[in-house]
Amino acid sequence: MLLDYHDSIYSGHLSGDRTMERIKTCPWWPSWRKNVIEYCHSCDRCQKDNKATGKRFGLMIHIQEPSTPWEVVHMDWVTALPPGGDKSYNSSLFIVDRYSKTPIFLPCHKDDTAMNTALLIWNRVISHTGLFKNIISDRDQNAHQPYGLIYISFWVKNYHSQQHIIHKQLG
Repeated sequence: MLLDYHDSIYSGHLSGDRTMERIKTCPWWPSWRKNVIEYCHSCDRCQKDNKATGKRFGLMIHIQEPSTPWEVVHMDWVTALPPGGDKSYNSSLFIVDRYSKTPIFLPCHKDDTAMNTALLIWNRVISHTGLFKNIISDRDQNAHQPYGLIYISFWVKNYHSQQHIIHKQLG
């Protein structure tokens, strides 16, 4: 029945809502609405032919490869962790060197201010590696708080969602 009302030459691969309108005049079965929507969303031809109607993606920005370790780092927060440690940390600041792919996990709290985050980076990473030339981050809400933004804004580049593949591969 779904083939006749969605895939046939006379149907023209209608949307899930329009296919349901046509099918509801026929005998139905339990969970037929769910089946129609799933069938229409999984139709290969519809997926290939339909154009994206959302916001267009911006231009991809080329990020030059660093020539030395700790020149460029990626930074992100891992949140919603169970509390642990003597200070009940519930998050981790994840920093990856773009040159060597060396990860650093710094325990922190989800509600830490940007100032605390900047001090954490300064005391635990920069004091050992030297200043970064750039930090690539998605500019989490912690980086938008006033005091820490003064420190972090010197290094943080704009959001690069395509760069999060590094976090996914290491994780």
